[in-house]
Amino acid sequence: MEQEYTLIEHLDELRKRLIIISVTFVLSLAAGFLVAPKTLSLLKKQPTAAHVEWNVFGYTDGLMIYVKCALLIAILITIPIALYQLWLFVKPGLLEDEAQGTFIFIPISFLLFLTGISFSYFVLFPLMLNFMSNINDSIGAVETYGMQQYFTFMFNLIIPVGIVFELPVIVLFLTKLGIVTPQKLRKMRKVAYFLLVIIGVSITPPDFISDFIIVIPLLMLFEISIFVSNWSMKKQLKQVQMPLE
Repeated sequence: MEQEYTLIEHLDELRKRLIIISVTFVLSLAAGFLVAPKTLSLLKKQPTAAHVEWNVFGYTDGLMIYVKCALLIAILITIPIALYQLWLFVKPGLLEDEAQGTFIFIPISFLLFLTGISFSYFVLFPLMLNFMSNINDSIGAVETYGMQQYFTFMFNLIIPVGIVFELPVIVLFLTKLGIVTPQKLRKMRKVAYFLLVIIGVSITPPDFISDFIIVIPLLMLFEISIFVSNWSMKKQLKQVQMPLE
């Protein structure tokens, strides 16, 4: 059984974890700056970038894209380390079974984030570009894009979608804390559906196919969240009702 920590020890432990996360982010950012040129070259070769001329329309355009790419790489590297440090911080307050049970959510959370990014980049992003190009063609516009416009559009899409895909893990964590229950989630299903539809429509072009492709996974994520919340609640009740040996 873990020993109880005093407030000062908790704060010291929190400071230690935050320092580790900060150092990881700084080192990851440095690594991101090193590999950013190769990463951007790789993205340039993708089919979605075939029609984009790599022009810059301002002195800082190239620098800003370079920094955004490095930041994205740093975030991807830092997330699993940050989740692990968070788990180490809360571990002393958990029972041994709870500590082992919650550890698995570190890779699951990271995989969900990667799944969201992959889905948005390989599925949603090409559809959005195609829709925008069709609109421009219909009005006779000449498409002259620079790298700033292309990458800003891409980053503004994949990061929010990646975060939204974390919904099941967040709900499970809140269920563990007793803040959320499956009953509450079921009661707010209509409101949640409405909000998720608004979110999905707001980050996609105004056509039915794109809306459908992003909204359906969001609704499925909410239903998965209810399932994992119900599973977690049943498990907690079973542990409470288990007779003492």
